[in-house]
Amino acid sequence: MTVDYKTTVFLPKTDFPMKAGLPGLEPRLLARWQQMNLFAKLRAQGQTRRKFVLHDGPPYANGNLHIGHALNKILKDVINRCQQMRGFDANYIPGWDCHGLPIEWKIEEKYREAGLDKDAVDPIEFRQECREFAAGWIEIQKEEFKRLGVLGNWDKPYTTMAFPAEAQIVRELGKFVMNGGLYKGAKPVMWSVIEKTALAEAEVEYHDHTSITIWVRFPLAKVSRPELEGASVVIWTTTPWTMPGNRAVAYGPDMTYRICRVDTVAEGSLAVPGERLVLSENLADQVMADAKVTAFTVLSTLPGTALAGSVASHPLNTHPDAVGGYAFPVPLLPGDFVTNDTGTGFVHIAPGHGEDDWHLGVAHGIAVPETVMADGTYHPSVPLFAGQQVLAAGKKGEYYSPVAKPVIEAMKAVGALLHHGKIRHSYPHSWRSKAPLIFRNTSQWFISMQTNDLRAKALSAIDATRWVPAQGRNRIYSMVENRPDWCVSRQRAWGVPITVFVHKKTGEILRDQAVIDRIAEAVEAEGADAWFASPPARFLGNDYQPEDWEQVTDILDVWFDSGCTHAFVLESGAWGLPWPASLYLEGSDQHRGWFHSSLLESCGTRGRAPYDAVLTHGFVLDEEGRKMSKSLGNVVSPQEVVAQYGADILRLWVVSSDYAEDLRIGPEIIKTQVDIYRRLRNTLRYLLGAIDGFTDAERVEASDMPPLERWVLHRLTEMDGLVRRACDDYQFHSLFAELHNFCAIDLSAFYFDVRKDALYCDHPADLRRRAARTVMDHLFTCLTRWLAPFLCFTAEEAYLARHPGTDGSIHLEPFPDLPPEWKDEVVARRWAAVRDVRRVVTGALEIERGAKRIGSSLQAAPLVVLSPDHVVDLDGLDLAELSITSAISVERGDIPAGAFTLPDVPGVGVVFRVADGEKCQRCWKVLPDVQGHGHDGLCGRCADAVKRLDTAP
Repeated sequence: MTVDYKTTVFLPKTDFPMKAGLPGLEPRLLARWQQMNLFAKLRAQGQTRRKFVLHDGPPYANGNLHIGHALNKILKDVINRCQQMRGFDANYIPGWDCHGLPIEWKIEEKYREAGLDKDAVDPIEFRQECREFAAGWIEIQKEEFKRLGVLGNWDKPYTTMAFPAEAQIVRELGKFVMNGGLYKGAKPVMWSVIEKTALAEAEVEYHDHTSITIWVRFPLAKVSRPELEGASVVIWTTTPWTMPGNRAVAYGPDMTYRICRVDTVAEGSLAVPGERLVLSENLADQVMADAKVTAFTVLSTLPGTALAGSVASHPLNTHPDAVGGYAFPVPLLPGDFVTNDTGTGFVHIAPGHGEDDWHLGVAHGIAVPETVMADGTYHPSVPLFAGQQVLAAGKKGEYYSPVAKPVIEAMKAVGALLHHGKIRHSYPHSWRSKAPLIFRNTSQWFISMQTNDLRAKALSAIDATRWVPAQGRNRIYSMVENRPDWCVSRQRAWGVPITVFVHKKTGEILRDQAVIDRIAEAVEAEGADAWFASPPARFLGNDYQPEDWEQVTDILDVWFDSGCTHAFVLESGAWGLPWPASLYLEGSDQHRGWFHSSLLESCGTRGRAPYDAVLTHGFVLDEEGRKMSKSLGNVVSPQEVVAQYGADILRLWVVSSDYAEDLRIGPEIIKTQVDIYRRLRNTLRYLLGAIDGFTDAERVEASDMPPLERWVLHRLTEMDGLVRRACDDYQFHSLFAELHNFCAIDLSAFYFDVRKDALYCDHPADLRRRAARTVMDHLFTCLTRWLAPFLCFTAEEAYLARHPGTDGSIHLEPFPDLPPEWKDEVVARRWAAVRDVRRVVTGALEIERGAKRIGSSLQAAPLVVLSPDHVVDLDGLDLAELSITSAISVERGDIPAGAFTLPDVPGVGVVFRVADGEKCQRCWKVLPDVQGHGHDGLCGRCADAVKRLDTAP
């Protein structure tokens, strides 16, 4: 009769469920952390520690979170948690950017839908609506961030619209006032005719746009060389609307030009036989082909420098309706920006509509005309085109230039047009309205890149900063090296005003620290509205007469706002944080955004960057590498992922991805993360079951452990090194690949598999079982703590399963400090060779199992043959135990014919043999010593264990 020995087998036992149920579990854990005030406990824990400050780049408070927000905030949370568990105090203060056009645009939309004029609304009332709009979205986004497991001071975040923040922004602007860095000037800036404001580079996106192109003759009125007499230079432009603003023509001084006579033309050509055209030598053939010139003669070739001193006439000067409006000289000027890439070799210069144009005009004393007004219409003084629109939306929503056709017709009328066409090219657009932008000369406020050596200081600060990845340094360096002065004014309503007074007669800025202090004091008490609501005398005091000074009403660039966050978050003392920040972390677009503005603001006022290191991540694309859009139906909502799978799945996706590049996400990628998560979870579940009831009384010192356990301890030290390097490098995807392999291959497929027999069947007092349980306790401690920053909910769930009833948290624990003696490279090399032999054995057994000659590996007792020169140390090891067979024989000699081998493990062969004996009813090994031990159907080991259990007190 068979005896049931089930009650004598020590099977794993745990309440930790196989199925996570994260969407239900995570809110309960969030409530627990809130109730125990985990954030406060962490701050108390860190009072005497070194500070690690990841200063939060503020998201915009105007909508639900998208997947990019989730990536950014989860990555920040992972880094903060890692640093806290490494022994730093990582006090994270989340923040929000509240001012600026996007919110203002939303409020304006409400007025437009109601048929009301926003400009008729009281500015203070309008600003209050913007403030309330931002405040509402802050609360929504706050809850969405918390749901992702992001830990921070959510009860006291920072916002750029808080009165103390607005006051500090005023003070920071005041520093540029006092050091002479702020000035008012007229320059071409990128201008949105839809939003009627200047835009910064960071507010600009580049999209494809179709432009009308024109080739226009400029007849030479004064020539520098006789051969130029009677010729015309030809320009090419993609902006016909800028032609009324033309005041010069640029040539390349290092280029070579041809004087070409048109001989014959095709039907429809606007070229005239006999006329002479001056063109770049490299581009002449293409221009003639485009203009349908079938034959031409090169009369002369001359260097670009020979054009110096020549003067053309504006092509519209002869238009009968221009009435002298274009009767001014158009000099030919050298321009190093003229190239042979496209066009004609000549660039028409409109100083009011281009950066290069403006600089060239200023350098040669050319006055900048006012041609286009804020709404995108020509100024009333512009001949032929006054009042016409330079940009408008077409019926299909794509923007075009309505005046392009009238310009073409006017040029045709005076015989100036040589050809026209279309081009599809990358063009600047407003990131908010999506409308194309124009360059427009306007009077704006700028921060000089030269005054106080701001450019040099910023470049030096870039070199002193750690950039992750390293190529980020080159990107921002080239931007700062070549950027123009910083335009900080906006013609809008919602934001911190440029709190400056200008003398009405002299135009001088009032530079008085007492005035700045009074303004800041008022703003700190009442908000930035105080600037608009108070009489100037309140700020000017008794030293100045209000009637002598003009109060500026422009709004500061929101990038100046966010560029000041280091001042009112890190330096204010409100949160007890040091300056500078340890780390700034945002998307790679912030090289021209927040990283950039913070750098310039801090270097201009403090002489160095406000950060020690900068980390950038890529953008999120769909599974096929496409940008997400509603029209493609490929948008992945973080809220939906969390609701279906849980936030830990999103967090796993973040840390498993190489965020130095663009990331991809979609249904299949999420499923892959779920599978990886399941394997990690099952590892924790197995460990919890294996160490059920484990106490320190069972613990075995490492020096007393079997060789297999000492190898696992060594592997723990290797993994510990990887974890710490990942924290130092802010690179987690390679770590997670190693963690996954460690759990799936080293543990589940090897160590756990091998030690099941000892765990289940050895007596509790046996050294092998106690050592295995000791190691598994170490494994559980290490894995839960290493996983805590990444899978913050699952690690906490496992911790609570191990410590039921505790009032603690895994997040209050440090990363484990592992004894240095656990590291043993000799052990590592030995086990690499042993596991190679094991692979050959298990490979041979798989062949037998596949052929159905055995059902279990315990039915086998193979012969392992090692060639004489094969190096492996098997002394003291039970290869049958490691291979999960009932027995194994090992011999040295030549590999027998027909033995199973693996190409990558030379010198090892396995000959299959069936195990002799009977099957033990407790451990299932097939052994010759089953029976005869006083217990039916048991081997000697199991009989001894059962006997000791029976006699235990």
